[in-house]
Amino acid sequence: MPSRSPRRPGALPSASSRRRGAAEPPPGLFPAREDLLRLLAVLAIAAAAAAACSRLNRRPQPFCDSVQSPDDYADDSCQPCPQNGRCVDGLLECVQGFKRYGGSCIEDGLLSQTATKISELLQLRICDQHARALCGQPAKILFQKHDVADTVDKLLSKNPAGLTEDGIELVKARVLDSAQGFFETTFTSNQAEAFKCPELVAEHHMPLTCQVRQWISRNIIFAASFSILFAALLWGLWTIYWRQALSNRAEKIYEQVCEILEDNAVNAKIGNSDCEPWVVASWLRDHLLVPRERKNASLWKKVEELILEDSRIDQYPKVIKGESKVVYEWQASGSLSGKIKKLQGARVESRTSVGGIKLAEEMGACVGEVREQGSCDPACRDRTKA
Repeated sequence: MPSRSPRRPGALPSASSRRRGAAEPPPGLFPAREDLLRLLAVLAIAAAAAAACSRLNRRPQPFCDSVQSPDDYADDSCQPCPQNGRCVDGLLECVQGFKRYGGSCIEDGLLSQTATKISELLQLRICDQHARALCGQPAKILFQKHDVADTVDKLLSKNPAGLTEDGIELVKARVLDSAQGFFETTFTSNQAEAFKCPELVAEHHMPLTCQVRQWISRNIIFAASFSILFAALLWGLWTIYWRQALSNRAEKIYEQVCEILEDNAVNAKIGNSDCEPWVVASWLRDHLLVPRERKNASLWKKVEELILEDSRIDQYPKVIKGESKVVYEWQASGSLSGKIKKLQGARVESRTSVGGIKLAEEMGACVGEVREQGSCDPACRDRTKA
């Protein structure tokens, strides 16, 4: 192994030693890492403080007055006054219906609600006029722009909604814009622009009676045919109902006639010498029918048909006081036992307007005051004699 020769005192350093000493910086030239972090923190705090002071000390840029022209904004000394705002002395004030949001004026909804309400009222008024014209009544159809503006002014005066003059003008402008989009635009005879309600919309504003009348006029043949058929149907139903009611009433009167004749026959059977077994038909009719029913000849005729069909009742003429009368007589003796018990205490509730025809003694009286018609009640006979 080669040995290194010791450096002699006073000898000059070699070339390699000189290059190594030149590349390495002397100690203490750069700060330590901890010192560098402290320096960066101090610089950041100083920058933040400077920015905050600058922002606090800076005054907001004023707004340009509303009366200025756009050419006055070129110097950037003020910011333009926003739309729907009023700027005076650098201060911004939004018109009614708008609220400030930063440097702008945003609508708060009052104007939209008012404009929508006025537009609906305007459409209703103009379309009602058109609907009256369609119904044949004198009305105005074409409305010029100044007519619409006057109508809007009247509606706004009735529904102010607390608006100022600026708010009213904005609402009016919106209503007119809405009218141009809703109504049909046409021209009058003097070539003036006018608004007209669409005919389909006007038809919905027509009164119901007018709509029905126009529908009938357009469908007269169908309406006439339907009316005739409906009237015929009602007449048929009424006829059926009337005949049924007449038949039911005739059956009830027929039942009363049978009871009277049977009771009269019972009284004659038990030995009442003053009781005739027959009853005059006209007496039964006048006592069983109310005055209103006596005018209906079909009712008693129906009762007579039922009597003729009953084999238990015999009908024959009889001369009473020199005048021929038709009398009825009960011929069925087999069913009298039940009626005899009934005569001992039962009374039948009357179904006529005269109060009732009593069975038993009173029903056997038959005519009561007319002896020649077959009186069966001695008490009635005594009252007649008195």
